[in-house]
Amino acid sequence: MVDVQEFKSHATHMAPIALTAIFAVAIIVERSVALLKTYPMGGQDKFFERIRELVMMDKMNDAVALCDRYASKPVSRVAKEGLLRAHQPEEMIADGLQLTVSECAQKIGKRTGFLSMIANVATLLGLFGTIAGLIQSFTAVGQADAQHKSEILANGISTAMNATMAGLAVAIPCMVAFSFLMNRSNRLVVELEQAAIRTMDVLRQRQYGSHIGTNTNQRSA
Repeated sequence: MVDVQEFKSHATHMAPIALTAIFAVAIIVERSVALLKTYPMGGQDKFFERIRELVMMDKMNDAVALCDRYASKPVSRVAKEGLLRAHQPEEMIADGLQLTVSECAQKIGKRTGFLSMIANVATLLGLFGTIAGLIQSFTAVGQADAQHKSEILANGISTAMNATMAGLAVAIPCMVAFSFLMNRSNRLVVELEQAAIRTMDVLRQRQYGSHIGTNTNQRSA
């Protein structure tokens, strides 16, 4: 690990890397809270079973109210969009569902991509510090007097090694967090797409049921 004294002695190269680390921690914490708590996964089966029951009983307002009760779940937002468009043609319902899925997917994935960028920037900043340290070392060998040459050479090598380690110390956790958060985001988006399909199925069943009821009444008459 890079201790405080090493950081102070190489602050010119360490400070930008430390700044990227601060941004990375902020994004990781915010996105982790959002994806794990604000956008929880699972529970679709029971939710849509209840939605199906209410819709087939023609209790659309109750079905919408159920979606409002679980407003924290993007899945419920998708279902609500479909229910509110139940009176529209199927093409318009599908378009509305797709738009809602896209909007929710953007919210789910926002800022996560910055982690990949921060990892690359931290690595490049570490490389920059490494090159600067090596230049300092070569300058010492070529220009410094014998008394100070070894000290300047050691400082240059220390700058190079510490910059490399600091850059990697930021980049590696960023890439791990990026992979985890992207996997979580992709799974949530799949849930949203499945929710859109299930919402359309429920509305088709409702329409099919109403057609059967109409035909039965006509035959009875």
